[in-house]
Amino acid sequence: MAFAVGGGGSKSDINVTPLIDVLLVLLIIFMVITPLTPMGLDVLAPQPPPPNQPPPPPDQDRTVVIVIDKDKSLKLNQDPIDWKGLGDRLEFVFKTRAERVVFVRADKDLPFETVANAIDIAKGAGIDKVGLMTPKIEAGQ
Repeated sequence: MAFAVGGGGSKSDINVTPLIDVLLVLLIIFMVITPLTPMGLDVLAPQPPPPNQPPPPPDQDRTVVIVIDKDKSLKLNQDPIDWKGLGDRLEFVFKTRAERVVFVRADKDLPFETVANAIDIAKGAGIDKVGLMTPKIEAGQ
């Protein structure tokens, strides 16, 4: 038997193999529990024009805007409409259009549930994209 000669101090290196195994297991667990498809609503916010360019003229025939007032009354492009007829009216408007985009403008004091109901009706009518109009976007900021 051979003995080591000299200062036989203790070795203080950490064994990282178990640590790496634990980290890999945690990584796999987080990858499995993370959903693959994002949940939520797909919304589109209109972008203001560049600073040096004037805003384009409003095209009433092309842009469809659902306006919700404080008293939860609806307007579709300035035409009053009730909640029950909104889906049918949207289907009629978009029957011949290829681009199915609608914007929702609501009063700031309304609960989001009211806006979400309008978005849900629009999605049920076959609208592909729903945009939210805010006061800053309307002002071009």
